[in-house]
This record gives sequence, C-alpha cells and structure tokens, in this order.
Amino acid sequence: MNITVDNYQFINFEDDNIRINFSTAKNNLDFNMSTSEGIENLENIKKWFQVEEVGYLKQTHSDKIYLYDGIVHEGDAIITDKPNVAIGVFTADCVPVLIYSKDRSIIAAVHSGWKGTFLEIVYKTIKRIVDMYSVDVKDIKVYIGPHNRECCYEFGKDIAEKFYEKDIYKNIKFYNNGKLNLEACILRQLVKIGVLKENIKSLNICTFCNDRYELFSYRKQKVNYGRMYSFIYMK
Repeated sequence: MNITVDNYQFINFEDDNIRINFSTAKNNLDFNMSTSEGIENLENIKKWFQVEEVGYLKQTHSDKIYLYDGIVHEGDAIITDKPNVAIGVFTADCVPVLIYSKDRSIIAAVHSGWKGTFLEIVYKTIKRIVDMYSVDVKDIKVYIGPHNRECCYEFGKDIAEKFYEKDIYKNIKFYNNGKLNLEACILRQLVKIGVLKENIKSLNICTFCNDRYELFSYRKQKVNYGRMYSFIYMK
C-alpha cells in the first residue's frame, strides 16, 4: 500500500513485526548521502517511522556484505537482527532487494546493480544469513523494488555476454534487443539458493517508464537526480 509521511510518499508493506518501505521522489524526497539534505532525510526516518537507528552503506557496486554495527562501510548489502533499526540501500535505477526471515527475526537490504548482480550479491547475502543464523531458506522472503527494468535498461552486448559465461545464467533469457533484465538474473539467484517462489514479491515498477509513481532515474534524468532509499526494519 502507499503511505504518506510529511507529504512524502512511500510504498509500504507489513508482515507482522516486519516493515518494508520504498521511498519515492514525490515532493523531491532525496536520500543522497553525499548532501546535507540527504543526511537530514535519513535522520528523519527515525521520527517518521519510530525507529532508533538508520543504517546504510557507501555503495560501491560490489559483493561486500556487512552486519550492521553503526558504521558506514563501503559495500552493497547490510544485515541485522536488531529491532527498531532501519537498514536500507540507495537507488536511482539499480535494484533494491529487501530480505527477511520472520521466524528468525533477521533482515537484510541489498543494492544490486549490474555489477552486483553479476557477482551474485543477493545469493551471497542470503547464504550469509542462512549460515550465520541457522535460518531455513524456506522461511526467507524477498521484495524486489523499483528499478530500471528490461523494458528500458539498454545494456552493452559485450558485457551481457560475460553474464552468459557464468553457469548460473547460461540457460535463462535475460538479454533481448539490447535490453538487460536484471530481475531475471536475481530470480535465478533466489532459485539457486532455494527461496520459495511464493515468498518472492516483485513490485514490477520501472524507474524509467512507469507513470504511477514519481521516481528518480539516473538514466532518465541524467543530471540533478536524487536517490531513493529502500529500507526494512523490525518492531
């Protein structure tokens, strides 16, 4: 469902004590951590959603995964088992993936651009959760947020061919007419690790061409684009 906080719009989902939110660009809500406005809005998450801490990373298009410790590390996935701590990732076309185990009270946020997807960061994050916290992968649930989808994501054939060289991606159709389907690759990672199909929810929203929400898009806006913050927390 959609919720409005201080005239800002968020796409919101709830599962008992789990809260999932994808920010939008309505009223130019910007979470660029390199600006004072972005930092202020990240701080505002605390009062807007009644959480004690807000966690995020300096994203580097890597497969580096961190347990939340209050430090802004360089990486692209963050995990915590702490309640009342919102952890999230910044996007403006890349794929935000929010993950949780309700049974074991573990949450994670992943930034998966083409490099992170190539490196299988979603698979690696879930494996870390399963191994560290003895989570049954069948309890894992996943939300895939707004991103530059296959309808609009123009991508070079030379790099796409490198994806096909990886065993995990060899037998799926994810590149067509010069467009890359990152979600198809992420879904393959989820299948590989054993996440149940019914536990995967895609918002099916393209940052470039959708007309339902105001969203930031690096490829569409080119300059002066902001960042959206996709986050998850436990009450």
